[in-house]
Amino acid sequence: MPFDSLLSPVTIGNLQLPNRVVMAPLTRNRASQPGDVPSEMNAHYYAQRASAGLIVSEATQVSRQGQGYFATPGIYSDAQESGWKSVVGAVHARHGRIASQLWHVGRVSHRSLQEDGASPVAPSAVRARNTQVFVKCEDGSYAMTDADEPRALEADELPGIVLQFVDAAQRAKRAGFDMIEVHAANGYLLHQFMATGTNRRTDDYGGGIENRVRLVVDVLEAVAGVMGAHRVGIRISPNFTEFDLQDDEGEASSLYLAQELKRIGVAYLHLAEGDWAGGAPLSEGYRRALREAYDGAIIVCGEYTAEEADARIERGEANAVAFGRAYIANPDLVERFSAGAPLNTPDEATFYGGGEKGYTDYPALDDARPD
Repeated sequence: MPFDSLLSPVTIGNLQLPNRVVMAPLTRNRASQPGDVPSEMNAHYYAQRASAGLIVSEATQVSRQGQGYFATPGIYSDAQESGWKSVVGAVHARHGRIASQLWHVGRVSHRSLQEDGASPVAPSAVRARNTQVFVKCEDGSYAMTDADEPRALEADELPGIVLQFVDAAQRAKRAGFDMIEVHAANGYLLHQFMATGTNRRTDDYGGGIENRVRLVVDVLEAVAGVMGAHRVGIRISPNFTEFDLQDDEGEASSLYLAQELKRIGVAYLHLAEGDWAGGAPLSEGYRRALREAYDGAIIVCGEYTAEEADARIERGEANAVAFGRAYIANPDLVERFSAGAPLNTPDEATFYGGGEKGYTDYPALDDARPD
């Protein structure tokens, strides 16, 4: 069998996975309206991909305040929780496993997405330049528009941010998710707190690395208290530079955070690599340091081919590999890897928004075989 390492079983936390092919979180802007509720179409989409070792859901806002794009799903209302329960049920019916990725976008948002047209929130009032978000206009059309000027969160608001993640985690647990992934990557709120360019605070949540990482640790500890640390992961992107994110200590702060993950007992660290997420590639020295600092599972994500993924796992540099765009176009990605079959090409025009086209209509291998 090709790709023996990639297709071999692995245990992450206390969850047994049949293979090490992870479906990366993929924003698709197809939550039903009103209310940003997962629908039957979304359940079908995820169920098609249930042969993945683990599915990580699309980024899911923990509150209205945490939303940065139109039609991304939330997990803060009863209707959203019910919608996700149907999604999880569809995945489990096909013997799959799925994690909920919990998300707060922070400053990467627009007032039209916020309650009562409020300003987005951030560690400090630093606008994300050259950053656009997807909104619904007053005339009913859709457009990309510049992210708004954020306001700085007050110190007494930060426990409320943690509680947003706690409430979302409780809802995810009730919906039946197998794991929870805390989104602390890609220039969103938790990453904004860690980064030197976006965190200019002078209180206990700003300044040195320990302070800048504090909110992430607070969230992880709280979510672990709901789900159990053995069922919690985190996504980071130390060298990310999109959304006007600047960080002079990205690798250093992530290594400090890795030690905290070990202390808490977090099940896995999902590493979005610099060359894919924007920014410099991660050095081999950094990879070794991360492995030394953290003893849980490491999932890497960076436009890997199956060959590259298998080799990195074989060398012991990762426990699993996440695939993004490949999963958009190939619902049966694991079966294609196992058969050494060619992959479908994704249609970029249908990535964001829309209906079934470019979402649930990509053919599986079996569709091309004669009866």
